[in-house]
Amino acid sequence: MEIALALLVGCFFTVSIYLLLSKYVIRILLGVAILGNAVNLLIFTAGRLTKEIPPIIPEALQVPDGIIANPLPQALILTAIVISFSFFAFLLVLGYRAFQDLNTDDTDSMRFAEPVDEPNPPLGY
Repeated sequence: MEIALALLVGCFFTVSIYLLLSKYVIRILLGVAILGNAVNLLIFTAGRLTKEIPPIIPEALQVPDGIIANPLPQALILTAIVISFSFFAFLLVLGYRAFQDLNTDDTDSMRFAEPVDEPNPPLGY
């Protein structure tokens, strides 16, 4: 199961990088959303997938007596879901506002919003 999830995480990362390199804002936003899901799935897979008992230690014991599920990746994922959703919502509003002002979602066409008199930025070192 972990190998299948590792391959799925690799596919998610590949698709998200491909979408992030696009010149359309909506594709870039979808790439950010998929990247967030890929990172969450990576953290979940790194936390050892087991079909064991929940991480509850009985009162009589100081330490668990067998293999239990790891609660830390689950807590990290819950936090990451909230952060990635709020980040995606902010980027969605920002992209929609840029579309309203510029009437395009093509990043090459958005360059006309920059000042005309300014010299071009350096393209290399």
